[in-house]
Amino acid sequence: MSLASTMLSEMDEIPVVRFGEITLEVEYGELKPEVKEIARKELRETPDVTRDAVNQLKDLLREEKDLHVPLENEGWLIRFLRPCKFYPESARDLIKRYYSFKVKHSDMYDGLIPSREQNIFNADILTVLPNRDQLGRRILVIELGKRWDTSKVSLDEVFKGCVLFVELAMLEPESQICGAVVIFDMDGLSLSQTTKFTPSFAKRIVDFLQDSIPLRVKNIHIVNQPYIFKIVFALFKPFLREKLRGRIIFHGTDRKSLHKYMDPSVLPACYGGTRDMPRVTGDQWLQLLRKCDNEYAAINSYGYNKNRRNE
Repeated sequence: MSLASTMLSEMDEIPVVRFGEITLEVEYGELKPEVKEIARKELRETPDVTRDAVNQLKDLLREEKDLHVPLENEGWLIRFLRPCKFYPESARDLIKRYYSFKVKHSDMYDGLIPSREQNIFNADILTVLPNRDQLGRRILVIELGKRWDTSKVSLDEVFKGCVLFVELAMLEPESQICGAVVIFDMDGLSLSQTTKFTPSFAKRIVDFLQDSIPLRVKNIHIVNQPYIFKIVFALFKPFLREKLRGRIIFHGTDRKSLHKYMDPSVLPACYGGTRDMPRVTGDQWLQLLRKCDNEYAAINSYGYNKNRRNE
């Protein structure tokens, strides 16, 4: 599948930025044989299943008269079919929830492009490791402790930054198939920081993760959390269903516990890993994300009418 057949903007080459020996890019190369095998075994993905599912999903979406989507973009359709194991009805429902969430939280999504969200990336509390884990998954690291100056960065900005990273991962075929993992590093979380979390923010995050994104979030690892993190997690617990709750794992400072899920070879030394690499900063990722501004704008151009309200 060509780049033009999956991107929604007129992007004719894959954005790349380089910092010394580190290369950041939207990974859009040929899928490795082992990734194709994961797609076949876990997602039922074969050429015949894909073709039939794409055609059926198109038919289902044509019936959604108040929903404006890029029906002829096969790559876009597959983005939603993969996390639904190529069941067209499930993919249709996911698309409806994805866009309904955007309507419900339009204050977060309206005009959301990287160049307008420089503050969160310059604050350097969100980053993605340049490598994948041992199972081909993207690794998002969120540091909401000593790096987080609450007078300069709001939780809404943190949410927007996460959305931008998720939308980027959604463009990558390997990420669509293998998914992503999140490391929440709460080292240095203070009592005053915990007061910034609210039930409404907690519900938005949980709704986003559980129902509204076409990305397989396989695990959420909580590391370096102090005792007062229990105050924060108590806000999230009422909204968690069993599936997501089972994917949230608390490690504290026990690196051996983390390594049961993430091989040390894919982790930097700060998490007990053996991968020797400089930390990629939020600002460095921003330089790549800004090259994708037009793609984000195109993504934002689809969905429900702005006046629509959730039932």
